[in-house]
Amino acid sequence: MEKNFEIKNLDCAHCGGKIEEAINKLDGVEKAVLNFPLRKLKVKGEFTDELLTKMNEVAGKIEAGVVIEEHSNNNGHHSHHDHCREHEHNHHKHDEQNCCCGHDHERHHDCKVKSQTPDEHENKGVKFILLAVGIAFFAAALALHHFTDLEIISVFLFGSAYLLLGYNVLLNTFRNIKAGNFFDENFLMTAATLGAFALGEYAEAVGVVLFFKIGELFEDYAVSRSRKAITAAAELRVNEADVLRNGEFRTIDSDEIEVGDILRIKAGERIAADGIVESGESRIDTSAVNGEPVPMTVRKGDPVMSGCINLSETFILRATAAADDSMIAKIAEAVENASAEKPKIDRFITRFSKIYTPIVILAAILTAVIGTLVTHDLAKWIYSALTFLVISCPCALVLSVPLAYFSGIGAASKNGILFKGGNVIEALGKVKAVVFDKTGTLTNGSFNVTDIKVFGNISEEELLKICGSCEQISSHPVAESIAECCKSRGITFEEPKKSGELAGMGVYAELNGKTFFCGNEKLMKLKKINVDDHDENKGGSVVYIAANNEILGRIIVSDSVKKTSAKAVSKLRSMGIYTSMLTGDKQENASKVGGALGIDRIRGGLMPDEKLRELNEIRNEKGAVMFVGDGINDAPVLAGADVGGAMQSGADLALEAADAVFMNSEPEAIVTAKKIADKTLQISYQNIIFALSVKALVLILGILGHPNMWLAVFADSGTAMLLILNSIRALKVKK
Repeated sequence: MEKNFEIKNLDCAHCGGKIEEAINKLDGVEKAVLNFPLRKLKVKGEFTDELLTKMNEVAGKIEAGVVIEEHSNNNGHHSHHDHCREHEHNHHKHDEQNCCCGHDHERHHDCKVKSQTPDEHENKGVKFILLAVGIAFFAAALALHHFTDLEIISVFLFGSAYLLLGYNVLLNTFRNIKAGNFFDENFLMTAATLGAFALGEYAEAVGVVLFFKIGELFEDYAVSRSRKAITAAAELRVNEADVLRNGEFRTIDSDEIEVGDILRIKAGERIAADGIVESGESRIDTSAVNGEPVPMTVRKGDPVMSGCINLSETFILRATAAADDSMIAKIAEAVENASAEKPKIDRFITRFSKIYTPIVILAAILTAVIGTLVTHDLAKWIYSALTFLVISCPCALVLSVPLAYFSGIGAASKNGILFKGGNVIEALGKVKAVVFDKTGTLTNGSFNVTDIKVFGNISEEELLKICGSCEQISSHPVAESIAECCKSRGITFEEPKKSGELAGMGVYAELNGKTFFCGNEKLMKLKKINVDDHDENKGGSVVYIAANNEILGRIIVSDSVKKTSAKAVSKLRSMGIYTSMLTGDKQENASKVGGALGIDRIRGGLMPDEKLRELNEIRNEKGAVMFVGDGINDAPVLAGADVGGAMQSGADLALEAADAVFMNSEPEAIVTAKKIADKTLQISYQNIIFALSVKALVLILGILGHPNMWLAVFADSGTAMLLILNSIRALKVKK
């Protein structure tokens, strides 16, 4: 059984890692995963009444005041909607501002729960006031200390500033000592600053807590930015919808929508469930779901995804999924789950932090003892040991690396890309080759008439009419595309007196006393009709039309290339990525499409096991491989690739097997995903190298007898601020 929990009052990323580890060791827990930025805990195991109590006990011992509560979503969605209704009046104005068409609405449709309660706003206000007063006292103390002889007043001001700025550090230290938890960041800060006061280094002591406080503000800002990007999808879920009940439309909770329900979608409203347009025509904004900025026109029969906004006219929708099974619910769940999956580099930092802090504390003790024994200068070496304590907390490193991945996941979701874990970003960042399927991935997967050639004494329109009249009995995609072409040209069909279908070859029909055959080369050879003199190598499916052993003409039906395919391949190659196409379509069709797009390696006529074999060859030659497909037959290759990517328009099995899903089903999204992964990986390595280099430099200076607490403050809080700001750069990636 799996349950979600909210973890409150957790401020330290390093402590969060310890809590996750401690909960994983509890009896009855199979796996616990803590999502620090979202403050959520997912636990899989056998739940008893005592387990939650034990989880709270171990969490409280690691960081005092931490509370773990069962997430309300575990009990269904009604509580979620009730909460939304409490805030309905707060969001009505927001809805009107977001309505592109300017319509007024009588009720709230977008469930966007406030991120902060009034109490939280009040607490933030108090914190900022205390910070401002503390800084003022600190500045006054520095001025008096440097420019006057009023030492007692300056010491008083230093002390006051210290209490105003560091009261929460002292309070947390006291709570943690009571809980038996030593050597967390609060204890280390308290020990270092009180030691500095004892040595008369008042400015350094206050400076440490000031920078620590500013670092906390930066951390809160960065985490809230990333959290907003992640929770944006969840906030798109709609609270209420107009549903047809007993002959009239009634407003009901969206979680009561069932498959087959008829919904009325008014202008300016967000769509509550996936469905098919029953009547009406409108333009919808799909940017929140697939990142596509251009609104889409929908008419009767068109599929529509939940989470999109109706921009113009009211239309009627038939639900094809309940709200909880609709696309926006799946996106929200996938993004949230992805932010909890840790990449290898994150797990390395967690393991590293376990040995890093004890080593630095031991170095501080040895420096104080050995330095004093050698030079007999106790004050100097105690001061050096205190600088070690200031930089000993690895929180900056522990938070900044996962925050970079968290930001990358948020940036991807805003661009209509779903990563199923931070480990997917890490793997994609190392990809050296991208392998595409053809149909539905680089092409639209929908057949169209692309070429018509007449050989007999008839017009093109007559040829189409004959072929369409014969093909209307078939449900084959090629036959349907010819029928559609006829309809688009206003050509009416004749009803054949006799007709039939020849499996794998084509159809025949009797029209106006003549028997016509429409089909491929096999059918023509069966009827002893020579087609060798007629060019058919046009990269599509050829339909020959013949009567009385005479060829009348041929129609080529082919799949059209997606609008961003060429651009995507070109950009990938410019990034140094090797490209390949592996498809089950025949080689000549694959060569035509792949050659036009500039793909490096093209293989056609492949079965799924052959695709996998080809993919492994590319991996051996080039390195890590990403495969992008959309069909059921692509599932084995998606699972076998280092990174599997699937188009949202593809088969459910492909979507399940993929590591990344591209919501707009355009190949250019692959380029955006690769850029996000590269940038995220680059930022995480930058953070690790910079943090360890700065801390190592200050440690070496301390060991060599050149301690400086201001440098130590920068090595800890200053570095944390820089790393956190660097991490949220991953939120912004140009398409």
